[in-house]
Amino acid sequence: MASHTPKNILITGAAGFIASHVANRLIRNYPDYKVVVLDKLDYCSNLKNLLPSKSSPNFKFVKGDIGSADLVNYLLITESIDTIMHFAAQTHVDNSFGNSFEFTKNNIYGTHVLLEACKVTGQVKRFIHVSTDEVYGETDEDAVVGNHEASQLLPTNPYSATKAGAEMLVMAYGRSYGLPVITTRGNNVYGPNQFPEKLIPKFILLAMQGKPLPIHGDGSNVRSYLYCEDVAEAFEVILHKGEVGHVYNIGTKKERRVIDVAKDICTLFKRDPETSIKFVDNRPFNDQRYFLDDQKLKNLGWSERTTWEEGLKKTMEWYSKNPDWWGDVSGALLPHPRMLMMPGGMEKFFDGSEDDKSESYGSTNPTMIVPSPKSAGSQQKPPLKFLIYGRTGWIGGLIGKLCEKQGIPYEYGKGRLQDRVSLLADILNVKPTHVFNAAGVTGRPNVDWCESHKTETIRTNVVGTLTLADVCREHDLLMINYATGCIFEYDAAHPQGSGIGFKEEDKPNFTGSFYSKTKAMVEELLKEYDNVCTLRVRMPISSDLNNPRNFITKISRYNKVVNIPNSMTILDELLPISIEMAKRNLRGIWNFTNPGVVSHNEILEMYRDYINPSFKWTNFTLEEQAKVIVAPRSNNEMDASKLKKEFPELLSIKESLIKYVFEPNKKTGKN
Repeated sequence: MASHTPKNILITGAAGFIASHVANRLIRNYPDYKVVVLDKLDYCSNLKNLLPSKSSPNFKFVKGDIGSADLVNYLLITESIDTIMHFAAQTHVDNSFGNSFEFTKNNIYGTHVLLEACKVTGQVKRFIHVSTDEVYGETDEDAVVGNHEASQLLPTNPYSATKAGAEMLVMAYGRSYGLPVITTRGNNVYGPNQFPEKLIPKFILLAMQGKPLPIHGDGSNVRSYLYCEDVAEAFEVILHKGEVGHVYNIGTKKERRVIDVAKDICTLFKRDPETSIKFVDNRPFNDQRYFLDDQKLKNLGWSERTTWEEGLKKTMEWYSKNPDWWGDVSGALLPHPRMLMMPGGMEKFFDGSEDDKSESYGSTNPTMIVPSPKSAGSQQKPPLKFLIYGRTGWIGGLIGKLCEKQGIPYEYGKGRLQDRVSLLADILNVKPTHVFNAAGVTGRPNVDWCESHKTETIRTNVVGTLTLADVCREHDLLMINYATGCIFEYDAAHPQGSGIGFKEEDKPNFTGSFYSKTKAMVEELLKEYDNVCTLRVRMPISSDLNNPRNFITKISRYNKVVNIPNSMTILDELLPISIEMAKRNLRGIWNFTNPGVVSHNEILEMYRDYINPSFKWTNFTLEEQAKVIVAPRSNNEMDASKLKKEFPELLSIKESLIKYVFEPNKKTGKN
């Protein structure tokens, strides 16, 4: 059996979760080993993870990036590094779908820099490269034997692809230059200190807050979980006994479905799983199962010690005692988080609570190779900045006014939606955190215009919207897209007056107008973009009764009106909600109407009672209406229960009309 006794160990990424447990363990158990930690303090790093080692004489922290060849070479030489344990990596799969270049830069290029430094200095006796079980790809559901170390690598997402790529470099440097490399591939790890973008800490924090636990898909995906201290012990064994040139799986045979993990956490918090678990859209690709053969590591003398029940209880107790360990993590607790590699790290959490306020610490040498500290007041995440398209439109103009009212910086886009280059220029110039698309062709004075201007309608409503969504996706930006609910009409399954509304997943059934056709078409295509939040607006109404686009203003000026109940959108109530949806990083399709329906006559009766007591109107039938319009109109009821569940304070259509439209106008005597 191989034997290695290190003297000076460089551990990359050790302010992160797993590596901090490894670093603290080695510093505690081996006072003769000097441990140098190199970490750039990205969003999921936290210096507090290393507090147990802070006062140890054999510990040193350096803030820096593994991508800096000069820094890495300097550290290897000045610290006489003979062992590298390379943990630093971007690891969150959800982020890799939207920000894949960052994963290539960190996981592949960073590894390459370290390997080249080892080759150049020629002094490293062990290079332990930490990889993941995900490089094997999906394991067959009925497989009884796990992936062994010689199994083919078949990664299925950008994250695991970059880890597999890094492994190829490690293997190549081992063969070409004789570097003493060892690779580990581990199952999921859980325990104290883990950043809550990961499943178990996310569920625990949400359960602590009394919020629902979001599960991707149906929750049948199977994962194997190891407690962090058991994993730290595995690395201790591999460090001392691992064979150069070999790969070691760090795994467990004990598998759990994601739904069962959620149920176990509900049980710990005495919550009812039926009401506490919420199913959400799945990832673009979500491997069903990862299963490892861990016999090779067991042959070195390692075995799993912590039971699932014991480990989960310890983890829950730690988060209960340290709910603010990570500061504001609301973005990570969303069903589909996009932390997007926020700069700054968590070094500022020493400020005010620790004597040492520098960005580095270590008791052996007060002079650190570290940049000077940032100000303690620097923000953990970038402030909001909105880029809005549709400046001359009604909704686009109102969004700008709401931003002013809320103190949110914003700019209107200068580019045309169908011109990709001009959209790119807008994003590079404005550097927004979110993009709002309120641009589109509805026709002047109404949708009949679209019937005789079809190519213009396609250019803006379809090509333009898709181009903007695609550019936003390239730049990891959430796009709030104001769409329409005028893509449905009452039918046998949703009869008028039944209270059965069309849901978000229902297929559009109204093709009477070309405008509605283009809107249904683009909505279907936008489903392929996971960075889009589509809001189906219907018959928009605002408190500005002088605005000719206001539905109330329109029908109060018609000679005759039809009298059909419809779902409608009160902009005064719902547009602020759309801004909140952006802050919450919500995605997918949403029926963006007030719950319930209201008929033309009911609105005009309110108009008469609140605004103009002498107002009169007459009705005509749909058949009579058809004689004076070019294209048929959509009439329907939308099911707003999804929006109501997210925003319980949302008023019904009639309550909202009175509160936001008629009462204010009655009091101020407008119109």
